[in-house]
Formats: sequence, C-alpha cells, structure tokens
Amino acid sequence: MQGGCFAAWSVLVVLACAAVGPGGQPRPADIVLPSGFSIDYYARTVPGARSLALSPGGIVYVGTRAQGVVYALVDTNRDGRADEVKTVARGLTEPNGVAYRNGTLYVAEANRIVRLDSIDDRLDNPPEPRLVFDSFPPAVFHSWKYLGIGPDTMLYVSVGSPFNVGIPQDERYATIMRVRLDGTRPEIFARGIRNTVGFDWSPVSGELWFTDNGRDWLGDNLPPDELNRAPKPGLHFGWPYRFGRNVPDPQYGGKADPSQVFTPSVLDLGAHMASLGMKFYTGKMFPASYRGQVFIAEHGSWNRTSPVGYRVVSATVDGDSAGFTVFAKGWLNGISAWGRPVDVLVMPDGALLVSDDKAGAVYRISYRP
Repeated sequence: MQGGCFAAWSVLVVLACAAVGPGGQPRPADIVLPSGFSIDYYARTVPGARSLALSPGGIVYVGTRAQGVVYALVDTNRDGRADEVKTVARGLTEPNGVAYRNGTLYVAEANRIVRLDSIDDRLDNPPEPRLVFDSFPPAVFHSWKYLGIGPDTMLYVSVGSPFNVGIPQDERYATIMRVRLDGTRPEIFARGIRNTVGFDWSPVSGELWFTDNGRDWLGDNLPPDELNRAPKPGLHFGWPYRFGRNVPDPQYGGKADPSQVFTPSVLDLGAHMASLGMKFYTGKMFPASYRGQVFIAEHGSWNRTSPVGYRVVSATVDGDSAGFTVFAKGWLNGISAWGRPVDVLVMPDGALLVSDDKAGAVYRISYRP
C-alpha cells in the first residue's frame, strides 16, 4: 500500500489516494491501478532507469542511456524495496540493454556488447567490461539497444533503423540480431523492425515476441505501435513498406519487392505510444487471469498533438481474443508527464517492477485482495 490506501479505478479512491511527495512532486500514489493492486518505490533514486535484468541472487540490474552507467539494486532484507543502489559500470555509451546469465551481466551499448563477470560478488569492486561483440553498423538515430538471452542461450539484440523512415543500405539496420555468448556466429534473426526496445520469449512455446515503434509524421493516429511474434528466424515484419496488420505505408508501400512476404502484427497498439519493454507474466501473486498476459511499458508520445501513453498496459495474445487494456496510468497529468515507463520485470514473488527514466525511479506493483 501507499499512503494507507489502495490505488483503484474508483474516482473516489483515486482522489483519496492521490498524494504528492516533498516539494509537491508526484509520487506512486498518483498511479491508478485495478482494485487490489498497489504501487510503491522499489528504488527511488535511479537516474535514467531503463532496461531491467534479474540475477538468481535477487539483484536487479538497470541500464541507462545518457547517463552512461549501469546500476545494481540490492534488496538485502527481501522486503520489496532496494536497500542500496550501486553503480557497477560507468563511462559507457548508451548502455541501455542488460541481460544476466551464469554470473555474468551482459550490457548492450550503442556500438557493442560487453560483459561484467562474477558481478553479483563484485558489486563494490566491479570488473572492467570485457568485449563480447562490436560488429554493428554505425550507431545513429535509434542507436540504443535492447538485449535478451533466448532459450537457445544466444544473445538477442535490437538494431534500430538509422532514420524515421527509409530503406537502409546496411541490412543489419532495422533488425533483431543474435550472437553466441562468446560473440561468435552473428546473424540477423528478424527484419523490417523499425525500433524495438523490448522483447521476451513465450513461457509456453519459447517463441520470441517483441514490441515495435511505428514511424512518425503520418498524423496523430497512424501508424500503430505493434506487438509481434517471431516463431522462426528469417521473417520480415514490414518496415518501411507495411505497418500493423500488413497495411501499406503511403510513402513506401509501393516500393516493396512483390515477392516479399511480410508478417503482420499480432496486436496493434496505440499510435505514438512508444511501446517499449514487455514481459509475459509468469508470477503467481496477481490474479490467475493475468497469467500468460503481456505487460507493456508505454514511454509516451513526443510529437503528437495531444500526448498519449505514459502508462503500462496488459495484453491478451490468445488468437481471436487478442487485445489490451490499461493496467497502470497516472504518469501523464493533462499534457504534462512527470514520469515515463520504460521496462517491466516480473520478480520471483510475482510482483512487477516498472522502470521510469524521467522520474529516475523503479516502482514495485503488488497485489493483495
């Protein structure tokens, strides 16, 4: 609970819970959640907090962009709030992506992937980053990268488009690449992806799912952000020729190779929401209806007439019933946003962490009926 009351859909409850912190600044009690859910800080001071990764020891690692640092959040007494925020790497170039496996933290910078070995045991004396892979195209425009480790134990990394819309000369742009943990055998796994900053693997099928941000300057309501599924390598997801459910782009739709097969989105999300981090809910804390759903952090629009996003949605991805609903909102107050969700992470106890690079915090959403 926050401030002695649950955040809920009821207007009366929202009014009762709404509160501000010291100096009149908003705080998590302003976030509106379904009945029974509550939100509080997991870590209050994490400047530029973006991608999240968890070690088996319970340490949450946090990437950043402009800050150039990677943090470790340590909850020593396991009370659902980090006791310490430690800096384990600094001086990096947009170290947005983080992934953990077998004692090693992998970090995706704008131009390379590095690793920090035995990191859980060296938080106070972190090792120097060691190079894993650096054969990326020049880091321009969507240069920040998301990173994950798939069921095949390979590193998957996003390589964003080098401009708003166009046809890149280097085939590595607008893709998801994958490479072995030792940096060998790089390959393009999926193409036609303008800018994904979030992906996860289905706990049932093991298939890769990812968000994708649509292009700008087609008006307030086009194109949609997308939730996509890549059951096998080699698929093309449309950009710049198609968007959403295989809708031709008005500028580039006629320039596609007629023989090219495009994979439509599974679910169209709102236009300009900036849908970033996503995770399948695999915990047991939330009601059973949430299990298997996808939580998506919407960073929020930057150039829409009326701002949208700045929230977390939950998506159902089962066939004809696919759709999404708003799960957490309140970071946007009218036309002004005090926070911008970036990534989500399901904790071992079933709580959901949400990073916020504008407020510089990580929140914990829990459920108690």
